[in-house]
Order: sequence, then C-alpha cells, then structure tokens
Amino acid sequence: MSHTVDIPQELKTSLRKFRFARRNAGHAALIIKINKQKLIMEEVEQFDNITIEDLAEGKALLILKLAEHRPIDYDGHRSHEYYSELPENAPRYVVLSYELNHPDGRKSFPLVLVNWSPSSSEMGLLTLHASGLLDFQNTADVGKVIEVRDGAEGLTTEVVDSKLLG
Repeated sequence: MSHTVDIPQELKTSLRKFRFARRNAGHAALIIKINKQKLIMEEVEQFDNITIEDLAEGKALLILKLAEHRPIDYDGHRSHEYYSELPENAPRYVVLSYELNHPDGRKSFPLVLVNWSPSSSEMGLLTLHASGLLDFQNTADVGKVIEVRDGAEGLTTEVVDSKLLG
C-alpha cells in the first residue's frame, strides 16, 4: 500500500513502548508531527503525568539532559528547561494515555488519539496531516479519535471525558 507520509521504524518502536508502559495515575502524551520536507512523521515530545489543560496550553515543563534529550532526576547534572505547547498553527497527532474515572468508581487508562488540527494551519500541512491520519491511527492501534480544531478551548478534561464516557 502506498503512503503519502511514512512512519519510520524508530517512531513505531516509540509508539509501542508508550502503549505498553505501565501507568497507575495521571495522563501521558506522545506528540507527533509531520516533517513536510522529508514526508515522514517525527516524535516531538513525550510527557508523563501531565494535565490535559497543561498539554493544550503549553505549560508542560520538561527537564532534559542536554546531550541525550531524556528526562532526568535531580542528580546534580546540568539540565535544560523549556516549555512546550501544541502549536496554534500546526497540526499534530497526540497519542494520549488518559486516566478515565468511571461513574461506578472504576479507573481505566484508554489510549486515545487526539487529532490536533487548528483551522489556522497552513493548508498544505493540513492536507498532509489528514492524509496520514488513518495510517497513523492504525499504527498507533487506537480506537478512539478526538478531533480538535479550535485550539486549547477544544482540548479540556471535560471534552475528553465526554467523548470517552458519552
């Protein structure tokens, strides 16, 4: 089958590790973008224990090793801090491990795909993003897709809860 945008093996491996990571509290997110020049999908960032609002509004703080770009503990090594956000004018795929509290008291962690495609994005990027969505959804092996076109206002805990419980 021919694909407009390729999913490299490195990303498939990262998706598999993310999918099978053991979580017992909080939300985790893996953010993917399309490299328009290379026509491949690339991992942007990965977050553990992040709120939906922080993910949408760009308040997710990462502490990374400068050379390895991996999360570290506070062990005296130099680190680099920066804030990341879902851009207001570029589409992204967000694989979300979501802590869902059911009305009967049960807790589950469904894997959800957030299709972040702001209407202010460049039309060429939106077209590439749309053409790769189904292939990425199948590769990530997620059943539920939440469409977000109106920025941070469209990605809240209430919106995600209503999509998953409704």
